[in-house]
Amino acid sequence: MAAATMSLNSCSVQQPRAAAQRLHMLLHFTATVAILYYRITNLIHGDVPTLPWVLMTVSEFIFSFIWFLTQAFRWRPVARTVALHNLPDDDQLPKVDVFICTADPSKEPTVEVMNTVLSAMGLDYPSEKLAVYLSDDGGAPSTVYAMKEACSFAKEWLPFCRKYGVKSRCPEWFFSSYGHDELLFRSQEFEEDEHNMKLAYEQFKENVERKTHGASAVNDRPPHIEIINDNRKENEIQMPLLVYVSRERRPSLPHRFKAGALNTLLRVSGLLSNAPYMLVLDCDMYCNEPTSAKQAMCFHLDSKLSSSLAFVQYPQIFYNVSQKDIYDGQARSAYKTKYQGMDGIGGTICSGTGYYLKKKALYGSPNKEDEHHLHPQESYGESTKFIDSLKAINEDTQTDLFTAAIVAEATKLASCSYEDNTKWGKQIGYSYNSLLESSFTGYLLHTKGWKSVYLYPSRPCFLGCTTIDMKDAMVQLMKWSSGLLQVGLSSFNPLIYGASRMSFLQSMCYAYFMYSPFLSIAFLIYGTISPLCLLNGVSLYPMASDPWFKVFAIVYVSSLLQHLYEVVSTDGSIVTWWNEQRIFFIKCISALLFGCADMMMKSLGVAKANFRLTNKVVDKEKLEKYEQGTFDFEGAKMFMIPLTFMVLLNVVCFVGGMKRVISDGNLDKMFGQIFLSWTTLLFSYPILKGLVPSKHTSKKIKT
Repeated sequence: MAAATMSLNSCSVQQPRAAAQRLHMLLHFTATVAILYYRITNLIHGDVPTLPWVLMTVSEFIFSFIWFLTQAFRWRPVARTVALHNLPDDDQLPKVDVFICTADPSKEPTVEVMNTVLSAMGLDYPSEKLAVYLSDDGGAPSTVYAMKEACSFAKEWLPFCRKYGVKSRCPEWFFSSYGHDELLFRSQEFEEDEHNMKLAYEQFKENVERKTHGASAVNDRPPHIEIINDNRKENEIQMPLLVYVSRERRPSLPHRFKAGALNTLLRVSGLLSNAPYMLVLDCDMYCNEPTSAKQAMCFHLDSKLSSSLAFVQYPQIFYNVSQKDIYDGQARSAYKTKYQGMDGIGGTICSGTGYYLKKKALYGSPNKEDEHHLHPQESYGESTKFIDSLKAINEDTQTDLFTAAIVAEATKLASCSYEDNTKWGKQIGYSYNSLLESSFTGYLLHTKGWKSVYLYPSRPCFLGCTTIDMKDAMVQLMKWSSGLLQVGLSSFNPLIYGASRMSFLQSMCYAYFMYSPFLSIAFLIYGTISPLCLLNGVSLYPMASDPWFKVFAIVYVSSLLQHLYEVVSTDGSIVTWWNEQRIFFIKCISALLFGCADMMMKSLGVAKANFRLTNKVVDKEKLEKYEQGTFDFEGAKMFMIPLTFMVLLNVVCFVGGMKRVISDGNLDKMFGQIFLSWTTLLFSYPILKGLVPSKHTSKKIKT
């Protein structure tokens, strides 16, 4: 294993894994080229039905193209570690701002949001150098009340965590069955303090839930900024700066969704705390490891990396993933294989939460003077105080006490009109060109020459709650696929715009994320044309006794074994492998297909850009089904229409095709299509079973 050890961190190439993957690439690529050669030569010179063969060739070109892009992730996977003991003393660490975004109290329970806030306040970082900002795009007055309650509770909670070295500083997690046994040594004093703390937390929850019950977003409101805790004042208990931010929102003016919220936080924080680094968190992704900020500083403060390093990305780990994980909520393929591979060739994608970013990266290119400073008001807006803060962003200056004038200036920065005739969302800050603001902005940072690193520590630094039903899983994936495909087909496409500005391998990785929705078209062709031809006795594959059939079999088995190796090598099981195979097929014929359709409608102006917020409210019945490994299609029937059609078509064609094969005695000729149709039905078994009436309810579909 080749390693490059540095004082603050180390990076190791996973050499045996990389070597094995490169060998597999060569073998699989050879077989894939052979299949395409077979298809094209038969179309040109062979006596084959033109239309079905053309369609099958198109689908196989799509499969081959996406497979080719995927190999960039496998070329140079790396693993990183940090050396916290080599960090400078606390008084020499830079400031860090924490940005937490929430949008709708009816879908994102306020108590859950406050737990994330409390966990961020509990980071093991100097309190005078830490600031926590909550962006409330819901603008609910009850959220301000909850922030004040959280601040009051933090005055007891943070000293308790520091006294006993508690790592799980999210109180809901600590008092749950998941985190209650964290401390091995439990003295009588600790037991008593823990009991009192639990009573205080229950009272805090009761107060917040009573006040926020039935709260909803206010969609027409002025900006509102409030300092909840001022860490500049002399206090007995050291706590970070805590700020509530609700930007102006008017129905007639562009909202800009999360990108607009983050750009507002950039400006407001520049005026109030002006930290050079920031942590971005979703409201349901709480801090599970207090040292995450210091771990990130092991990269940001490394002299060999710091000049070009934009952000440190952590994986999204979910605490509620069931053993079967039927929806692939853990996203194992992304966080345990693809991100590590992308890290080795220039830096991983920005996943939208759990990343520490250098603010300077959002304002210019690495190792260059910021050209926006030449005409700052044209770029940044009219606030001279904010412009001055940008010039002093790397200086550890102490801000004066927050006067009414400073708060008023910050409020102006959160108004709708502030960005008019500026370069916010265009050339500075988070981009407005995609609803996937963080991923697209991270892509733009890489095209400007910035780098990123991916850290997967043994203890998860951030924990969140994954989707537990088919509807939320489909909505989330459709949103991602539509947003990424829109970028992939724009002037920012990675194979032209990206490849000219970053390494070709890194641009291939971005191309995979942006073009993988096209797999839905390939699967749709395979799942409809092949069974129809089976029913009519039209052969699309070589006979089972033909040597060419072995080439098709090699590619198919090679793909399965490659996936199996990745699962097993990342501590997965055969069950994990099977569930990932099945849900990938289901998602391709549902969410990815709808993502392509959604992107097309937006491009044609039929549909407007719409931020679909995933519901964070936990339904106990849905949770029980998920933990039992039971598919829940409630609310997802629209997504299932194409797949249901395909399943019914394959049932009819498989039965009719088998009758024809038996009567004609041509199993050797039609074996490939019989196997393909059978595989489609096997993957679609949950859908097939759902079509059969049940004595209880059609919603309960056991795997």
